[in-house]
Amino acid sequence: MYIPETVGEVMDKLASMMLGSPKFEDHSGYFPEQSLDTEFYALNEGLKLLRKKLGEERFQTLIALSDRMRAHFEADPEDKTDDAIKGREIILEMRELLRKPKAKN
Repeated sequence: MYIPETVGEVMDKLASMMLGSPKFEDHSGYFPEQSLDTEFYALNEGLKLLRKKLGEERFQTLIALSDRMRAHFEADPEDKTDDAIKGREIILEMRELLRKPKAKN
């Protein structure tokens, strides 16, 4: 499993999650183990690796957003309600938050 190690790689991960949502299943056959669980594990582990660089407040906000996003996708696995849309909106919110420079203490 690939764990993103830089802010740019987390941004790429979020972009791929946008495309794979809400089920995160691989239809190519190259990643048969890919699932909602593996995608969120990789995202959250990547955020943990960047915790110091992001700063504690931004890290905690991103983890909370990740949890909310997952709940929305789990609530709408067939992409038939507004929950999947709300999950995708959180991806955009997370990407915007990652673009901001770390606050100086």
